[in-house]
Amino acid sequence: MNINKLIKAGGYGLVGLLLIISIAIILILCWDSKQTSYLRVQGRVDTYIIKNVNIVPMTSDTILSNHDILIKQGIISKIAPDIFAKNIKQIDGTDKFMVPGLADMHVHVWDDYELGLYLSKGVTTLRNMWGMPFHLRMKKRIQENAIHAPIFLTASPKLTGPKDEGIDKKQVKDAREGKYLIGKYQKQGYDYIKTYSGLPSDIFDTIKDEALLQNISLVSHPSFEVPYEYHFSKPIKTIEHTEDIVQQVLKFTDDSLMLQKTIVKYVQTKIGHTPTLTVFHKISEIIEKDSDLLSENKTGYINPAFLAIGSQEDFNRWTSTKVYDSLVGERILKQHQQHLKIVKKMNDAGVLLLAGTDSGISYAVPGFGIHEELKFYTEAGLSHFEALKTATVNPSLVHQKLFRTGTVEAGKLANLVMAKENPLTNIRTLENPEMVIIKGQLLDKNQLEEFSEKAYHRSNYWATIIRLAEGIIFK
Repeated sequence: MNINKLIKAGGYGLVGLLLIISIAIILILCWDSKQTSYLRVQGRVDTYIIKNVNIVPMTSDTILSNHDILIKQGIISKIAPDIFAKNIKQIDGTDKFMVPGLADMHVHVWDDYELGLYLSKGVTTLRNMWGMPFHLRMKKRIQENAIHAPIFLTASPKLTGPKDEGIDKKQVKDAREGKYLIGKYQKQGYDYIKTYSGLPSDIFDTIKDEALLQNISLVSHPSFEVPYEYHFSKPIKTIEHTEDIVQQVLKFTDDSLMLQKTIVKYVQTKIGHTPTLTVFHKISEIIEKDSDLLSENKTGYINPAFLAIGSQEDFNRWTSTKVYDSLVGERILKQHQQHLKIVKKMNDAGVLLLAGTDSGISYAVPGFGIHEELKFYTEAGLSHFEALKTATVNPSLVHQKLFRTGTVEAGKLANLVMAKENPLTNIRTLENPEMVIIKGQLLDKNQLEEFSEKAYHRSNYWATIIRLAEGIIFK
């Protein structure tokens, strides 16, 4: 065989291999889509009345006892002690409590299964914080009401500086590229731009200026390349992670003066803060429980690809650290307690706190995480009403697309959770909803249990790897 025939044969072989890989990818993704077909919206109930339910409106710390709620075409039409209407479906809410659906304002979504899992735990709004192309497709299907899912907002890929390496980040080489990327992500349909820990001031300045021109907001994982105070400026909407206040502002001390100055800045600028205490506390759980953590029931709800890669990396890091540093667990727990004190001080000062968990990262479990987060807020000293505000009212004040959520009032979206007990006295009752209503669509307890069961030990490792690879290549 001469050299030309050899090259030609090699070319055919390469084409054949690429064809086989392409077919395999299509089959894997189609199979994964079929496995989540239980989320497809089959029919719509447009008008109904929920009778005799106790309403937690979240407009104030009160209960509207034994009221009716009229819902029409996904909107709360009327609330009154007794609504009379003929030929309308009625749902008995006697002795139950109706609250606004919960928002988790810092998550990482890996698949459709998680959308159902969040709903099963009463979460009706998600703010995804690491955007990839598949999230834009997911968002489109949700907006078209093709699947049952929470309201879904997604960040862009994470923008960081040229020296901050990592496959999960988009390294921006200079200000010119930063300006280009803002326009690109805005046109692609991302809801906001995620800035990350390695952005230097010159690139960051350009990103902020261009975001203002493009009318798209920023959410910031604080950059270590600029002072923390730098983030208190438009168009930044929220600053993430209380742990970064401890690291960057306080330098791992108890500097009360610096903390107070930072809190004042939050109040003055009205920029929101997302504590994400849940994911940080997972470090303590890894150190304390070690391999027992891996066999816990909740671990089965974590996406299998991320569990094998990201979660395992965290596990290896902290279990190996404690081998040569016997005091690491004590330090991490002490910092967690410091986070609680900071959250309490921020709340008392009037900082706009947003419940966010970083679920989908480490061992923070989608859906379950929001209830851990709210528990930490009450442990910090917030009342149950104050804690609930962080997951209902407060998120509606941050993004324009959420302004019709967060309270139970006429004219608001019917995103609601029915609970067995009064969450103002027992916030943990929201962990197991009696019913969830998303954009007016009723999901009863049987459906919610199915959503949870389908997400448990799911077999979509390769489908996730494919979507992740797409995100890494096309960021």
